[in-house]
Amino acid sequence: MHERWSSPTMFVLAAGGAAIGFNNFWQFPQLAAQYGGGAYLIVYLLCVLVIGVPLLMAEYALGRSGRASPILTFHFLARRLRADPAWAVIGAMGVLGVFLILSYLSVIAGWVIAYTLRAGLGVFSGLTADGLNAQFSQLVKDPEKQLFWHACFMTMTMVVAGRGVRHGLEVLVRYTMPLLLVLLLVLTVYAATLDAFAHAVSALLLPDFSKLSGLGVLTAMSQAFFSLGLGAGAMLMYGAYLGAEANVTRLSFMVAGVDIVTALFVSLVVFAVLFSGGVAVTSGPSLVFQAMPLAFDHLPYGRVFSTGFFALLVLAAWTSAISLAEPVMVWLSERFSMSLGRSALLCGVGAWALGVVTILSFNTWAFSFKFSGIVKKLGFFDVMQVLTAQVLLPLTGILIALFVGWRMKPDMMREALRLRPSWLYLVWLWSMRLVIPVLLLIVLFYLPELFA
Repeated sequence: MHERWSSPTMFVLAAGGAAIGFNNFWQFPQLAAQYGGGAYLIVYLLCVLVIGVPLLMAEYALGRSGRASPILTFHFLARRLRADPAWAVIGAMGVLGVFLILSYLSVIAGWVIAYTLRAGLGVFSGLTADGLNAQFSQLVKDPEKQLFWHACFMTMTMVVAGRGVRHGLEVLVRYTMPLLLVLLLVLTVYAATLDAFAHAVSALLLPDFSKLSGLGVLTAMSQAFFSLGLGAGAMLMYGAYLGAEANVTRLSFMVAGVDIVTALFVSLVVFAVLFSGGVAVTSGPSLVFQAMPLAFDHLPYGRVFSTGFFALLVLAAWTSAISLAEPVMVWLSERFSMSLGRSALLCGVGAWALGVVTILSFNTWAFSFKFSGIVKKLGFFDVMQVLTAQVLLPLTGILIALFVGWRMKPDMMREALRLRPSWLYLVWLWSMRLVIPVLLLIVLFYLPELFA
């Protein structure tokens, strides 16, 4: 693999964009509100420090050591270390995970594109809560419209990804990430003019430890893991493009910082808009596609800023989707000796076709099943969500920590991370060996309850 990031700044923009996903918008604000605002933030930041950043460092270091797709990286490292070749299953799990996530992320991103246009055209103006619910239900029950928007988003993603790191991904993030940050800043300034902004600040930052339950701590642990895109192979793939001189530790903290700051500002915007509009804080698609349009419609210039909010989501989804496509495309290029353009086409068509299964899961292919005592009603879409979020990603994260902690030679990782003073490396190493695997096992056990 000959591609490299042109500068550390471009890496941070790309990796930061990969980390900023739907979790920042439709899960983090509701969790902060539910579990005591500042109390939840304190625990979340500690979890990022204990779980998120160390694992991020490990994935970047592994990627740079292998300089290949996650699958070939673990093949290469296992052979080099004379370890069991079965360790290569970690890479395979990562590539499978990102492919499945890409397929249904594209469907949801298609909804966001549709809502961006509808917000700009004033379709939501004057609608009641029931009217917005009907709008959303009509969209997800219409396979033809979803197919169109799903195809648009997948095409956007693969056109960029197929041009490679320097000519595709870097060109995109050079413009979209500053635009994303500017949109977020504009929305925050707008939120600061609303009557409920002071209430939003206190709801987010003032700690109420009486609301912070054990489940809230577990949720913060899972959020610290998922919000950074860990266990999916994407960050490992981005690490493969790092130069030998790159400071992995510093870059990991910078990427985590971008994700944290984004989550905080998004939460301020969401709280200020919902509180000012008299709408309850919720989570998931109902927050983005129903609560936020309803609240914006009650506010000055709501149509303009609602459009900006959805445009922000489109940009976040776009940069995330490309990071998901990268490991799959590079593996296809390695396995079948094809050009990056052809691998992008094959990956895009495959993920689009699997996305059709997701679309039909909201319609004719819907079926119910029970997982860990919880009833799921959206058929194959729920199957893929359970398989990725509740099995593949956390399990891959655990295996990466164990591989790095117990199989990689300490001198290799010490040189890669350049931690000073030396005791910091020992703290990181034993985090990989014991602390992170145990914490992620606990999260894995409780994930069905957290995702109920």
